[in-house]
Amino acid sequence: MRPNYKILVLLMAISMIACTEKDPSASENGLKIIFSHQVDNEPLITDQMIYENAAGNPYEVTEIMYFISDLTLYHSDGSVIRPSDWEDIHYTDTNIPETLEWLAGKNIPAGHYDSLTFTFGLSEERNESFMFVNPPEVNMVWPEVLGGGYHYLMLNGWWEDLQGVRQPYNFHLGIGQIYENNSGLVPDITGFVHNYFTVNPNGGPFYIAAEGISELTLTMHIESWFETPFIYDHNQWGGAIMQIQDAMYIGSMNGRDAFSIKQ
Repeated sequence: MRPNYKILVLLMAISMIACTEKDPSASENGLKIIFSHQVDNEPLITDQMIYENAAGNPYEVTEIMYFISDLTLYHSDGSVIRPSDWEDIHYTDTNIPETLEWLAGKNIPAGHYDSLTFTFGLSEERNESFMFVNPPEVNMVWPEVLGGGYHYLMLNGWWEDLQGVRQPYNFHLGIGQIYENNSGLVPDITGFVHNYFTVNPNGGPFYIAAEGISELTLTMHIESWFETPFIYDHNQWGGAIMQIQDAMYIGSMNGRDAFSIKQ
């Protein structure tokens, strides 16, 4: 059988076009954020009573879980970028390695960026009860009677009290409550306080490449939760603060300088 040369030529031409045509996905870029946790500029070591905070409390950390949201990038040309093609609420958990990396966005304008900001926790508008139905995020639920929605932060561990006794602490941030006569009783709640806050991490600038994935490390400096601008004393506030707005206020203020970025 003689080959049909016209068909062969056509197939060869199509093959050449396919080989030379650029894959549209190849021009995509992205930003990956890698989460790091440190104490006094050293990587966090969990489950060991080897740290001391500014109040003089010996303490250890067992686990940290938190949400960040509303990531915003500030380009050196003055433009403000909110990445597309992303999930703009991210859950981080020191017990789940895959949560320590976040592909925060794609198709981001390339170039130099001066800084970024994000919401620590969830804003009042976004902190909706029951929006997560699966673990691990669903485990961050904040009791409905205390304001609903979700924890912004669970920082759990142990401290040594003034008698040298090992005590558990749950340094948790979420919606605070206002109580009539400061009773602390649920029936006496007269209002709620939304303790989320905006973080502008120290560090930068950073660069987003036109193609490929650019990486940025976001570090939580754990000691900052307990020392700036207010000294936090576990002996004063005890092991659980979900119903102590004054303690959560300190946490919401101290957390504003608890992060840095580095590329």
